This record gives sequence, C-alpha cells and structure tokens, in this order.
Amino acid sequence: MKRSKTTLVVLSLLVIASLFLVACGGTSPAPTQAPAQEAAPATEAPAAQAPATDAAKAETQAGEKIELTFSVWGDPEELAILQEIADDFAAQNPNVHITVNVSDWDTYWDKLQTTLAAGNPPDVFAMDAPLYPDYQSRDVLLNLQPFIDQDKYDLSGYYEVSLQCYQTADGYYGLPRDVQPSVMYYNKDMFDEAGVPYPDETWTWETLIENGKKLTKDKDGDGTIDQYALWADVWDMELLWASLVWQNQGEILNADYTKTLLAEEGGLGAWQFIHDMMFEHKIMPSPSVAEQFGDPFESGNAAMTPAGHWVVPLYSKVDFAWDVAPLPMGKAQTSIVNSVGFVVAKASKHPQEAWAFLKYLVGEPGQKKITALGLGVPALKSVANSDAYLKQETAPINHKLFLDTMAYTKVKPCFRGYDEWATLIGDGMAPIWLGEAELQPSLEELVPQADQILAEAAK
Repeated sequence: MKRSKTTLVVLSLLVIASLFLVACGGTSPAPTQAPAQEAAPATEAPAAQAPATDAAKAETQAGEKIELTFSVWGDPEELAILQEIADDFAAQNPNVHITVNVSDWDTYWDKLQTTLAAGNPPDVFAMDAPLYPDYQSRDVLLNLQPFIDQDKYDLSGYYEVSLQCYQTADGYYGLPRDVQPSVMYYNKDMFDEAGVPYPDETWTWETLIENGKKLTKDKDGDGTIDQYALWADVWDMELLWASLVWQNQGEILNADYTKTLLAEEGGLGAWQFIHDMMFEHKIMPSPSVAEQFGDPFESGNAAMTPAGHWVVPLYSKVDFAWDVAPLPMGKAQTSIVNSVGFVVAKASKHPQEAWAFLKYLVGEPGQKKITALGLGVPALKSVANSDAYLKQETAPINHKLFLDTMAYTKVKPCFRGYDEWATLIGDGMAPIWLGEAELQPSLEELVPQADQILAEAAK
C-alpha cells in the first residue's frame, strides 16, 4: 500500500482507527500459502446488481448528465494525474463528469466510513486488499461479475496474485490497480564507504548480519549508534516479518483463517531473528530509536530497508545514491506481496458508468498513467513489462527486480477481522521490541486472543 513518510510505523493503527466499525462479514478468499490459480468467475448475480439494460443505456446516451465521484488516498500531488485520467475518460464519454477526491490515509478511511453510513459513498473508490473482505461482507460493494461477464472482460492479463484477494464465491467485487512485492532498498554510498559489496540474489540473512556489522556505526563518536545496517517497520507484516516467517518455513494463519500459527516453530524462529538483529547484533534500531529519525533510510540513518514500490517517489528526493535488491534468502526464498484495487459502491446511482470508469482505471489507459506516479507495479502484465513501468522517470533504479520478485511472492493475508487481528498482533508484540517482554510468553498469550477475533469475524 502507499505510505507517507511520517506514517510507516503506525500505518496499520490508522487503518484500525478508521475501520473499527467494519468488523464481521463474509467472503471466501484463497489461502495465503501460495498464489492461487485464477478461478473461473461466476456467471450469475442478483438481479439488483445486473448491468443496465439497453433501454437504460439509450436514455443515458440521449443526453443525461452523469456525475460520478472517485476517491483515493494519497498525496496532494497525485491529484493532478488522477484528474487527468478522469478527464480523459470524460472526453471519451461526454455525458459523464467525474469529481476526484484525494485524502491522506487516515482521513480517507474516516470519510469513507461516514459516507457509507450516510448512504452517499463515492461511486468508485480505492481499496487495500487485506481490508476488502470486511467491506465486501457488509454488502456495500457492487458485484462486478455481471459487468465482467457482460463485457467479456479478460482477467487473464493480470498477475494472478493481484486478483487473489478479490475473488469470492459469487464473483469479483473489486479489481486490482497494482501489486506491491517487498524488496530491499539499499544506500549505495554507505556500502561504498564501508567497502561492502552491494546486496544481490546470493545474500542470505547471515550475509546481511555479517556485512551489517560493518555498516552499523557511531559516526560522531558520542557512544550512540547513528547509522544502522537495517531498519524495518515491525508493526505491519508487509515490511519484514511475514516474509521472514515464510522464509523460515512457517505460516501466519492456517488455510481457512481460523488459527493463528505465529507461536509455532517457523514463526518463533522469525521473531527471534528480528529480536537478535535488534538486541544481540545491534544492527537494527528498535522502534523507539527509529522514530527519532522519521524514516531512517530516507534520513540517512539506515543502510537498508525492506519495502514495496510505494516508497520510490519519496526516496527519489534523497541526496544519496540508492537501488533495490532481492530480500536475503532464508530456508526458502519468499517475499510478501500486497495489492491496491478499486471498487464500486453498491449505492451508486450509476453502476454502468461507474463500472466503465473502473474498467478504464484498471485497464491499459489508466494503468499507464497511474504508473507515472511511481507508486506501484502495474497489475496488468502488459503495462508492467512496458517502457511505461520499466523506464519510468521517477527514479533510475532496477524496476524489473519487482517483476522478478513476483515469481516467489506470497499474498498478504486478506480475511474478515484483519484490522482487529493486525492491531492485536502489532500492539501485543510492541513490548518485545522495546525490551520490556519475553518473546514466547507474549506469543502464547496473544495467539488465543487472535484466534478469538477470527472466530468472531467468521460468525
């Protein structure tokens, strides 16, 4: 997901604050263990969600002025490109006018909750994939399957992992805009100064620890480390810990999202490894230390950080040389991938036009222009493998690495109750990273509580 520079550590807390009322509902996402093969979409849907009839289309074409609203989270500078996309669509559909609204992350979800409760949500709006099941289960999203069937819209051109979270038993209620595989960002200037070779596909986590000690320094000699080898947000699974659990041959949850598996051997080993990087090897700052720097990689206080493509526009403004490399390898090579998508409100008064605009956004015209923002990897393989993505001007880095990483990614879990579950785990583990609690007893206490959340959400 897209993150701003000041919200990396607390991002999931903002999600929870704005989505507290979302809990409980239903969907049937594919398991997280491996990218799912695309299921054959359902061909039927409730009549109330059927596409507009030919007569209704004719009435619209006869001169009815259609007003659509389109809402996303992001930075103010994103508004210009998104408005350009909306204007391009409107130019091809003169009877349609689209109002674009861009808000920061927490404001976006607050507004969405308010408008949904009032019955006047935006016609088309952005959705973070892990939160999608809760929204879909509340019956506030339009089933897109009848429109997909009507237009014979081909989904085979999308990365399969980008579609996985949006699949339900009765079709798709959303489609992906981009994908966000996690890779390692590194400061080339720091590596050069320390005489350490740049990270590549041969690196293991043991290699990182060995070289990390050379990259960790007290640069001003005051007895306090001010340059760390690695920094990662350990609150949200997307940055580091999910990949480490999987690389340690563990799992986060079971296949039907009824059991939390983080206290088992694979999870315990991953958590212990993070703990050792902080407190034994001291190559990684604790969250309390990291927050003094803001984003320690951006500020020049960390030589490496794992993240998705969303940080590229931010890091393009730094005054040091940097690039990206694969995550180091554990017992297996794995990386997490998330997706941002678009949905249509079930309450939209113009579902046919809203679908047409969503289709434009996630199709080649929209994805090529959205790619210019530099925020993600296009979900459409044709755009991801084109110059629009590979030769984008945002930053001269190895953008193809993100595509190569897709070959061994696992999807960030998407399930009902995600927000409450993620808050429990993130908050519950925080005392460990502050050196105030022991690892195994904390997990043994957290897991039953996490499973209770899953049980309540499944009702």
